[in-house]
Amino acid sequence: MTLDVTPLFQPLTVRNKTLRNRIVMPPMVANRPLESADAVAWYGARARGGAGMVIVEATRLYQFDAQLTAASLRPLVCAIHSGGALAAIQLYPMLANRLRDPEALSLDDIEALATAYARVGAICRDAGFDAVEPHGAHGYLLNRFFSPELNRRRDAYGGDTLPGRTRLAVEIVRRLRPVCGEAMLLLYRHTPEGLGYGVADSLVLAERLVDAGVDILDLSPSSVTAPGDLAAPFKTLGSPVIAVNDLDVIPRAVETLAAGRADLVAIGRGLIADPEWPTKVQAGRENEIIRCIKCGGCGDLQARGLPVTCTQWAQGGQD
Repeated sequence: MTLDVTPLFQPLTVRNKTLRNRIVMPPMVANRPLESADAVAWYGARARGGAGMVIVEATRLYQFDAQLTAASLRPLVCAIHSGGALAAIQLYPMLANRLRDPEALSLDDIEALATAYARVGAICRDAGFDAVEPHGAHGYLLNRFFSPELNRRRDAYGGDTLPGRTRLAVEIVRRLRPVCGEAMLLLYRHTPEGLGYGVADSLVLAERLVDAGVDILDLSPSSVTAPGDLAAPFKTLGSPVIAVNDLDVIPRAVETLAAGRADLVAIGRGLIADPEWPTKVQAGRENEIIRCIKCGGCGDLQARGLPVTCTQWAQGGQD
């Protein structure tokens, strides 16, 4: 029996933005400067390949102003729009070129971080992005604030209380919401289970984020025993949910949506391997898809600071 893939290709409207389908390219560092022709081609190809939303890789706050401006980012946004996708960008919480732990930040640092998010959000808005996404997942700074094991502060932002652990993320969202207005959607990426916390605590954070103005919750990773099962509890909050985790396997992606566990599915390495994954799936050309074989080659290039490519391109005609 042929798999019915129509759940993947239903449009979704959030506020005043409409995704043409339920497929999202998640933020993945490609080591291509965002103002470069190489990045414009990279992201433009994945928009033309059929994704409903393209989320540009995690971009450090300190890269903006001098290096990244509304004018320098506009060609990238235009390429994504020309391909038919919404353009989003993930904002990585670094004010300087070094990793920082929660206890290393002074109250002035925290204020500067929240202020920087608002300032950078305005740059992204003026560049034409349809959405911005604070990166609060995967053990990075905002996620470390939320972890009771990694947040050793004992002030209002401290890890000894749930309100303290949620405070910074909520404040950042509150600064961004008026900047986004109706011009941009506001996403937030979060890891549902982490060091010292589980889904129950994450639901408290997510509810506060939605109350503060988040439009879409991006849960990563979002599967344990079934596709999208970690994302499913967050559907109760009323905002659309993105699930990610091996969803380039077509039946897993369809199951996630058909079972109502998420509203959107993120296809990561599958879109590195084949930018036309969505178009080929919709047309019933699954046998033509250049498939990710999880060899780790793209991750190795990423870690070495080299432009990401795919070992399978030689077989599929990519360049």
